[in-house]
Amino acid sequence: MKWNSAFFQKRPFTKQQIQQFFDNAERDLSIAMTNSSVEVIFTFTYNAFLKLGITLISSNDYKVKSRQGHHVQIIYQFSRLLKDEKIEIYGEAMRRKRNIDLYAGGCLVTQKEVKEYLNFVKKLLKKVKQFI
Repeated sequence: MKWNSAFFQKRPFTKQQIQQFFDNAERDLSIAMTNSSVEVIFTFTYNAFLKLGITLISSNDYKVKSRQGHHVQIIYQFSRLLKDEKIEIYGEAMRRKRNIDLYAGGCLVTQKEVKEYLNFVKKLLKKVKQFI
């Protein structure tokens, strides 16, 4: 697997550190699942998604560098590591909605969309847990 050195740095992580990344993602997903606000559910689902990607990347001994475009790279590598193109499709859709909301005056995320994202990320949590 090829790693873009502009976004990833080779660095070993301990099992405890990787578990902390995973626990953080799991906590965000729990917040999403126990909230009734569509916006809160969406935000914490997207955060959990990214943190699961970071968990998997760190379990492959790479650290994500925080810079412009790193979310795109996390999504791309996450998809490649699990060999699942749906990760890239869902991740990119969530990333774009988040960016429109943050930088372009907001966007509406529907109840149906947020439920679909949440269910997808719940499944990813189980997959990532198997790898760490």
